[in-house]
Amino acid sequence: MSSTSAVPRVGFVSLGCPKATSDSERILTQLRAEGYQVSASYDDSDVVIVNTCGFIDDAIAESLEAIGEALTENGKVIVTGCLGARAELVKEAWPDVLAITGPNDVGSVMAAVHAGFPKPHDPFLDLVPPQGVRLSPPHYAWLKISEGCNHRCSFCIIPSLRGDLVSRPVHEVMQEAERLVDAGVKELLIISQDTSAYGVDVRYRTGFWQGRPLKTRMTELVEALSTLGVWVRLHYVYPYPHVDEIIHLMAQGNVLPYLDIPFQHASPTILRAMKRPAAAENVLARIRAWREICPDLVLRSTFIAGFPGETDADFERLMDFIDAAQLDRVGCFTYSPVDGATANALPNPVPDEVKEARRERLMERQAEISADRLGKRIGQELVVLVDEVTERGAIARSYADAPEIDGVVILEDETDVKVGEFVTVRVTDSGEYDLWAELV
Repeated sequence: MSSTSAVPRVGFVSLGCPKATSDSERILTQLRAEGYQVSASYDDSDVVIVNTCGFIDDAIAESLEAIGEALTENGKVIVTGCLGARAELVKEAWPDVLAITGPNDVGSVMAAVHAGFPKPHDPFLDLVPPQGVRLSPPHYAWLKISEGCNHRCSFCIIPSLRGDLVSRPVHEVMQEAERLVDAGVKELLIISQDTSAYGVDVRYRTGFWQGRPLKTRMTELVEALSTLGVWVRLHYVYPYPHVDEIIHLMAQGNVLPYLDIPFQHASPTILRAMKRPAAAENVLARIRAWREICPDLVLRSTFIAGFPGETDADFERLMDFIDAAQLDRVGCFTYSPVDGATANALPNPVPDEVKEARRERLMERQAEISADRLGKRIGQELVVLVDEVTERGAIARSYADAPEIDGVVILEDETDVKVGEFVTVRVTDSGEYDLWAELV
């Protein structure tokens, strides 16, 4: 018979090695920090957490026996720890447990506790909404999955500012995503310095979310995010081989068919000077393959004009790439020295007027490409997300438009829609960067 006190009381059984004991201490600390009471008896507990061991057969047997005892004496049990990594074994023996999480996963344990036993009201902490304080509009949010970068691009100082790549634990990313979706977010914009490298630093370690194993890797993360029922948009994706897996997810409709890939240049000479992969031909072949798999794919990229040593021939190579790639969205910046960047020491700087002329020429050509590609959308029906409504109409975005950096879908005289609402429209006109449409 468990307690029914106003403040939930949690019983705790801790088995296993000192590492498991450390995990137990972290869980108990978080429980107390959130206002839960910790009970020393089954009878006085609303729920019991069993931190298990699964290293050898005897430890497995002991853990299963402890789970069974807690179920018999209390009836409400959350399983965590090493045996939780073998969830099927626990479920087979004890199908009535409330949740199963793996080792070193305080977040998932707390999520399971919250699900059945909401945390007590805290007059200080509860002033902060579950999704945290956001600067973006309520209907979309930036979700950072890692910090730092392992690349050493000669024009960039991010590694010296933010350090090498550090991937966030996958359960933390997913729990933040869940909180955002629960708060009404309709679009998650996935960001980092190098999204494709997510998990490299931890060797794609397996974490746990909702009691299930989940690899710390971009493909598996995106698959999990796609189950939340909102738009998922990927930014800052380097074209590593496993990006091909993401294209298949896009073709299946699991994630927005939109990739933001910073190619930066197309001349092998300049790419080497930038200390970036120098194989533009391979990139073109992959773009063609991606579009065969997912014809709706939209590609955005950025380029640098006037990098030190860039010759007329190098720039013409870039222009040829622009023509061949037919990217949907492009930004181009003139090179400017950044304090601490190794590119500052490169010979043959490009005069400012040449840099600017090259940038203007690239953007003029890209405007033509963009206008041509958008023109082909006239007559199409698109699902759009409404960003703004005024007395003159509404501004929305399709899957092809990231907020603040891409174009928009203009709905003239449509004032009955709501911000944060998905609506279906038919494209009636197009420009260099924007579309005009009407409600279907």
